[in-house]
Amino acid sequence: ENEYIAFAGNRKSEALQDRIILVRVPYNLRVSQEERIYYKLLHQSEALRNVHLAPNTLRVAAMFAVMTRLEEPKRQSVDLVKKMKLYDGEDVEGYKSKDVRELKEETIREGMDGISPRYIINRLSSALVRDGVTCINPIDALRAIKDGFEQHTGISSEQRERYLNLISLSRKEYDELAKIEVQRAFVYSFEEMARTMCNNYLDNVEAFCNKERIKDPITEEEMEPDEQLMRSIEEQIGISDNAKNTFRQEILIRISSYARKGKSFEYSSHERLKEAIEKKIFADLKDVVKITTSAKTPDPEQLRKINDVVDRLVREHGYCPVCANELLTYVGTLLSR
Repeated sequence: ENEYIAFAGNRKSEALQDRIILVRVPYNLRVSQEERIYYKLLHQSEALRNVHLAPNTLRVAAMFAVMTRLEEPKRQSVDLVKKMKLYDGEDVEGYKSKDVRELKEETIREGMDGISPRYIINRLSSALVRDGVTCINPIDALRAIKDGFEQHTGISSEQRERYLNLISLSRKEYDELAKIEVQRAFVYSFEEMARTMCNNYLDNVEAFCNKERIKDPITEEEMEPDEQLMRSIEEQIGISDNAKNTFRQEILIRISSYARKGKSFEYSSHERLKEAIEKKIFADLKDVVKITTSAKTPDPEQLRKINDVVDRLVREHGYCPVCANELLTYVGTLLSR
């Protein structure tokens, strides 16, 4: 755009300008698409194919890049992270597709400024080609991006300050992703545990919404829906006591919609419910994970658990031994704060 402005300011090119139609093409504003761009460009390089990228590395870099291109929302209830998620098609409580359209309509130059994919690729490449590097993780990526601010002549001091804040936001998002990754690896039968918790929750929600009682699966005694169980899950994602009825009705509507289409409702079928269940499982396991991952001199039992988790991260979640151990150390540090 700067090149065009310089061209347009040259009065000698007026005749040519009369024949030009200006089309503004903004940067990509979807994290998932940005991630695909990085993956494609990095894997075109033969030298970089031998270095392992830890899961979420490109995603975290993409989060940062997209947020630099977004304009601050005018609504007080929407922050930049929520806006980023909404633009990427993620479920955000209290918002619908029409809200996304309204957010886009209130912008002026969204996507025309910010960090380019080229900058991110250059910074990731610089991290990947260092001597002795066999793997980089999301923290390495954010550090490499941050280190490049001083060298980039096109970044003003004001932009640098804003970008540093966005680095912090991206890291906070990664912290949550990292905890979930470790949580999944710690639970050998995570999917089964999540499914059981979900079914239990749904049974109680259905009884609550229909003003019915439920049967105890063991004694077959009829009892009131377990409000404590439902709230313990809903509170994980900030569902207030006033909003619980709406959330529960929303779940039932989604179940009915799936049933009409002949599809079975899984715990992952509703993004917010999925997040709540994952956080609930992690909260229940927090002490075990904290003690195991933060132990400086683990005992034989803790060492066995750590090795099992590392093995599961490598085998099932796309990690290598290096980044798997780094992830455990990092999450242990987070939980010790």
